[in-house]
Amino acid sequence: MTGELNILATGLKFPEGPVAHGDGSVSFVEIQRGTISRVTPDGAVEVVATPGGGPNGLATGPDGAFYLCNNGGFLFQDLGGFNHTRRGLPPDYTNGRIERIDPKTGAMKRLYDRCGSNMLCGPNDLVLDGHGGVYFTDLGKNRPRGRDHGGVYYARLDGSKIVEIAYPMITPNGIGLSPDGSTVYVAETETARLWAFDLESPGQVRRQPYPSPNGGRLVCGLPGYQRFDSLAVAASGNICVATLVTGCITIIAPAGDVLRQVMTGDPMTTNICFGGAAMTTAYITLSGTGRLASLDWPEPGLKLAGSEF
Repeated sequence: MTGELNILATGLKFPEGPVAHGDGSVSFVEIQRGTISRVTPDGAVEVVATPGGGPNGLATGPDGAFYLCNNGGFLFQDLGGFNHTRRGLPPDYTNGRIERIDPKTGAMKRLYDRCGSNMLCGPNDLVLDGHGGVYFTDLGKNRPRGRDHGGVYYARLDGSKIVEIAYPMITPNGIGLSPDGSTVYVAETETARLWAFDLESPGQVRRQPYPSPNGGRLVCGLPGYQRFDSLAVAASGNICVATLVTGCITIIAPAGDVLRQVMTGDPMTTNICFGGAAMTTAYITLSGTGRLASLDWPEPGLKLAGSEF
């Protein structure tokens, strides 16, 4: 790994969902603050929109709009000097949803809050596929004495269709597509397992038989007490997964080998995205300390559908 962490912004309220822009700015959510925010190249932080609830995963669409996973809100606590989420629902929680937000005006449109008769609980992360659709995870919600099953969904960006493609899962969180678009990767938080779902067509999974619990194939599971959060895919196909507790980015080959772990010093390292002209700048959210950082990366990240690069 080259270089050291360069801190771009501090004092953030549980940042997540970084999106790099061509002008050198980076948008991200602040879950605890209920905002979509942006840090400019000179280090100024500004609020772009205030969707409320729990803005979580963020992506730009081909129309220039933001597409947002809103988990409905978390509760937070300080543990050992680091900001953490905690079990339970905030008093204003209703349900989770997928939203479209105009970055110029802040105008917001709710696209989905259910799949059929099933309400979305806590949409977490998303990736656009370049075919007018988006894959997203629903982590569910943790209560003092119970936990929702999670799932993975595919939806049209125009709000016309949503289908469930994997269920049940145990706290599905990060999601990304392979470089050829044929595989969806999903990271489970509590199991620290990375799953692959092979696609027959957009939104249609070629399901693995029993004993797969969800139709996916297991790529990798980490030893010890580690927890996965969001992820990004490199142009090589390697999967870069933000890893909680350990406080790092875990790089996993498509075949399942753990290639290395890049330490950050924050046990709530929650997300990573790539940007810059060569796609070799990694932007990492350090939620426990409320910071956004950049890091020179040794291989280019994968260019995303809707990306400005």
